[in-house]
Amino acid sequence: MAGSSRISNAELSTSSPRPKEAVKPDWSATQYLKFGNERTRPVYDLVTQITPLITNKNPRIYDLGCGPGNSTAVLADAFPGARITGMDSSPDMLRKAKASFEDRGEDVQFVQGDLEAFGVEEGEGSVDLLFSNAVLHWLRSSSRIPTVKRLLGSLKSGGVFALQVPDNYFERTHKSMRDVASLQDKPWSSSFSAAGVGDLSNPDRPDLDPIETPEIWYRELIEQCEKVDIWRTEYVHPLKDHRGVVEWVKSTGLKPFLDTIQDDSAQKAFLTEYERVLAEKYESVDVGGAQRRVLLGYPRLFVVAVKK
Repeated sequence: MAGSSRISNAELSTSSPRPKEAVKPDWSATQYLKFGNERTRPVYDLVTQITPLITNKNPRIYDLGCGPGNSTAVLADAFPGARITGMDSSPDMLRKAKASFEDRGEDVQFVQGDLEAFGVEEGEGSVDLLFSNAVLHWLRSSSRIPTVKRLLGSLKSGGVFALQVPDNYFERTHKSMRDVASLQDKPWSSSFSAAGVGDLSNPDRPDLDPIETPEIWYRELIEQCEKVDIWRTEYVHPLKDHRGVVEWVKSTGLKPFLDTIQDDSAQKAFLTEYERVLAEKYESVDVGGAQRRVLLGYPRLFVVAVKK
């Protein structure tokens, strides 16, 4: 989900040519929800681990990077007496989230915000649960854990910070993005000539930072917490074809690369080459009846921290 206004979680518009200094397009809730069930599965897995930890019958909950409200709905179902605020940086995501809750009648509000600067309304020691599904990976490493540690201060003693982030910097999908962007003499090459693709010291590059190791997460959080539980899961999603992989990452790690390419024809050429490279990297599996599937492995890191 979109948590920081630095990068507005899903697909950019590909309508008529955009001016060089055009504002980066908003996320697309529609693109994100093409794989809504698959993207919501980690939410259920994370909520299952935290429900025994929330003893307040009317907990105060923040869904940080709520996206189109799919995670918020899971939280509302798991904690029917909760007062929930969903926060996201994307207007389109928030419109979708608000629309999805119009008929539910629950005490849920949605606000626009930047995760790096966001503060809960009630102040320190007032919140039962801070929930963050697929948003913290959008922050640079220098601010990711400091943001979590700052927000931990909003929790009451025994409160929970539960987060999940895609952990795929070294996966074939994401390495291929960097490789294709770095090709020379291509229609998109000029867009990346000064972008610093793959240079971890360049905060303005389109590729996101690798996720910190479990050891780093534990060491950084345990001082504030009575318990820090960490695990890593790789989900394997059967997709129809390699184009399906492209459609999946359009609303995640590929979006900043596409935002960097201002020319629509160059962007189309980039997507064509990216799909071709993916076809080399991912085997197409025969499932019978002239049908095939491409298995997209998608690792995610989970952290559940209980404040002292």
